[in-house]
Parts: sequence; C-alpha cells; structure tokens
Amino acid sequence: MASETKGNVSFFIIQGFSDTPELHISLFVLFLGIYLIILLGNLIIFLVISCNPHLHTPMYIFLLNLSLIDISFSSNIFPNLLHILLTQQNNISFFGCMAQMYIFGSMVGSEYFLLTAMAYDRYVAICDPLHYIARMSRKHCAGLITAAFTVGFINTVGVVVLISKLSYCASRLINHFFCDITPLLKLSCSSTFSVELFIYIDGTLLPFNAFLLTLTSYIFIISAILKIQSSEGRQKAFSTCASHLACVITLYGTILCMYMRPSTSYSPKRDKYFSLLYIVLAPALNPLIYTLKNREFQSSLKVHVNRKK
Repeated sequence: MASETKGNVSFFIIQGFSDTPELHISLFVLFLGIYLIILLGNLIIFLVISCNPHLHTPMYIFLLNLSLIDISFSSNIFPNLLHILLTQQNNISFFGCMAQMYIFGSMVGSEYFLLTAMAYDRYVAICDPLHYIARMSRKHCAGLITAAFTVGFINTVGVVVLISKLSYCASRLINHFFCDITPLLKLSCSSTFSVELFIYIDGTLLPFNAFLLTLTSYIFIISAILKIQSSEGRQKAFSTCASHLACVITLYGTILCMYMRPSTSYSPKRDKYFSLLYIVLAPALNPLIYTLKNREFQSSLKVHVNRKK
C-alpha cells in the first residue's frame, strides 16, 4: 500500500454513470444533443457578432467572449463523457485529469470576472451614459477581457499544483463524470487539510470579490432605474440588465451549492447532478437568454442568413 503513491499513479478511472449501464445509449444520445445545442447556439452568437461590424460594441464583444468560454467549457467535458458512454473506456491519464480540472477551473474563474465586466458595462451605460464611449472604449474593453481571462487562468494554477502533489494510494476510481476537485480529494490518502484550506480561501476570495463588484454595480443600476420617471423607461433600462442578471444568478447559485462546503458533506450522486446542472444550464441557456428578446441581434442574424441564401 505504501508504494501506491502519487508517483505511481499514471491514470484514473472515471466512473461516469456506470450505476445505470442500461441507460448508457440513451444518455449518450441525450448528452450529444445537449452538446450540439450548446455548440450551435454559441457558434451562432460568435459568428453573427464577428461578421457584423455594427455589433462590435462592448456589450456584444463581452457576449462573444462569453460564448467562447461556454464552447471551451463544454468541449472540455462532453467529448470525453460521450466517449466513456459509447465505448465504456473510462481511463484518463494523470496529466489528462489535471489538464481537464485546470481548464474547468480556468473557464469558471474567467466567467466570474467576465460577468463582472459586463455588469460594469451596464452600470456605465445606465448610470453614466454621457461618458460611456470614453469609459468603455475599445482599449478599456480589451483590458477588462484580458484581465478576466488572466485572473481565471492564473488563479487555478495553485489548486491544480497542490492536488497534483497529493498521494493517491486508495482506489483510482473517480466517482464523477469528469476530473473535479472534491472527488480527487476523496481519493487521496494524504492529508488534504492544507489543500482544502487553500481552496476555501482562494475560492472565497475570487467569487466573493467578483460578486461584490457585480452587486455594487447592480445597486447603482437599480437606484438609477428607480429614478426614471416613466414606466416604459424603467422597463427598457431593466431589460438591458435582465439577461445578465439571470446568468449571474445561475452561475453563483450552482457554484456555491457545489463547492462552498466541507468535503465531509460530499454526496457523490447529488454532486454529480449538481455539476451536470451547472455544466448544461449555463452554456445552453446563455445564447437563449441573451438573444431571445434582443431585436438588434435578431435583425443581424436575419441579415446574415439572407446573405447565405
């Protein structure tokens, strides 16, 4: 047992949904459909915004980058899950597992701060419209996007390094459908206290700061909206924020339920479905939430489709 250390662990086994083998084909078809919907919805957003110069405004540039995150996020997990369901080959290399966990954490962290940047954009548009062009110039917009991705990718390094240095001398079976933090901590036979402490501190600071900035923006936004005299004006102002607010609630609600609690309260089956809910909901709903009532985007899409005919 002592020799079964991290240094000898060359692979893990992802359990996936092996407790329901009779449903594997049905689950494969379901997840394939979900993945294609996510790809199609986000690719449409990406292509329409990219091909229409009049949509190259801060709000749509942020939305384009959110679509890239959702595509990368889902492509990090769904292809491997579909491969497991179809072939029952559920081995993943140690490096592949760490890479999957790193990409997952980086995309989540980047999305936090991208949504924060989008909240700031709405704040400037509603609370300081006269200085919007100056405060949300192309240079400032690029800086906010770069900062969001930089924080996301750098922040995840520490967690992945610490987890990769743990000793794994118990079962190599990850009771999940991808390499996530909590299932890996449960497999370790070394002390995980320092890792969990780091995750709590790091995981609290990142979402809390992003949430605090987003909340501050919305306090000013709501205050400004309430001062608008006409109900039509208030409704129009709020409609520009409703989509973003729905995405923020979805992101923070599911992440808090999954990660901000002790590992002793970990329930493999419950957490598996919580993770699935988050991985499916955000990337699939974001295209619908942002485009369903957006007339400017819909008209651009119609123009783009008519050009192809």
